[in-house]
Amino acid sequence: AEDLAQDAFVKVLNHIDKYSPEFKFSSWLFKIANNVAIDHLRRRKLDTISMDGSPHATTASEVEASSLELVSEQESALDEMEAKELGSAIERAIAALRPEYRACIMLRHVEGRAYEEIAATLDLPLGTVKTYIHRARHELRKALEPLRQ
Repeated sequence: AEDLAQDAFVKVLNHIDKYSPEFKFSSWLFKIANNVAIDHLRRRKLDTISMDGSPHATTASEVEASSLELVSEQESALDEMEAKELGSAIERAIAALRPEYRACIMLRHVEGRAYEEIAATLDLPLGTVKTYIHRARHELRKALEPLRQ
């Protein structure tokens, strides 16, 4: 990951003259980093692995501390455990999506980006972004259906 980040920043420096100020710099940077990661995966055909063991991952105590802040005093331990299980199930369902669907969902629902910005960031037509998000939501709904019962 560090090598890919370094490669992305080298590409940014080498192509800074191609940056257009009409777009957000963060979107342009994300697009380059995304392309570097996709190129790496295509070239190496690597299996993806969990970030849980990464030194950059949030520690269990940090997660626990942040989730304790969100839990009201009236919420029981059972409710808290169910919420954590649901969160884990959602993360697994998102991780199981096709990479292009996952990227669109993360940009839309985690980062709160507009459809147009996602299209520019991923260099996709607007209609394709909307289709990917629709299909990803459908797949997530199917994957999470057993939890709704």
